[in-house]
Amino acid sequence: MRHATLPNFLRPVTVTNEPGILARIAGMFAGRGYNIESLTVAEVTEDETVSRITIVTSAAPATIDQIIAQLDRLPPVHRVHDLTAEGAHVERELALVKVRGTGDHRIEALRLAEVYRARVVDATISSFVFEVTGGTEKIDKFLELMREVGLVEVARTGVAAISRGHSTF
Repeated sequence: MRHATLPNFLRPVTVTNEPGILARIAGMFAGRGYNIESLTVAEVTEDETVSRITIVTSAAPATIDQIIAQLDRLPPVHRVHDLTAEGAHVERELALVKVRGTGDHRIEALRLAEVYRARVVDATISSFVFEVTGGTEKIDKFLELMREVGLVEVARTGVAAISRGHSTF
């Protein structure tokens, strides 16, 4: 769950794709007492030599400046951006949500899934697995409502984000 009083910061970091880079970045966060709320990684060049790591964290602006400076000092890091500070961007997350239900609870789970545009990706007589995508707040709210009707298990991706418009990262 996100801190209610601190803003979220999305930090795409491009790095040389080498063994141990993710551990070095996570270690830098842990060693300085910073929390990573969400983390996604993907290769972004055709030759698979560069990866993009998107990190979500919440902290005071001065701490964010420290995090950016410390990431910039790591040798395999090419660039660090703060999408939150740089302007308009699109962010999405995906969750697989298992819900148990029969009778009225089953009908309510399906109704809520329709409202949140969640897709049924697996169904049994006593449960469903829904796939829901969107912003973190949408997924948090969907989970909150599903707890009322029989939430069993959740698997979430990290946040994927990209700047809007023609500029590139």
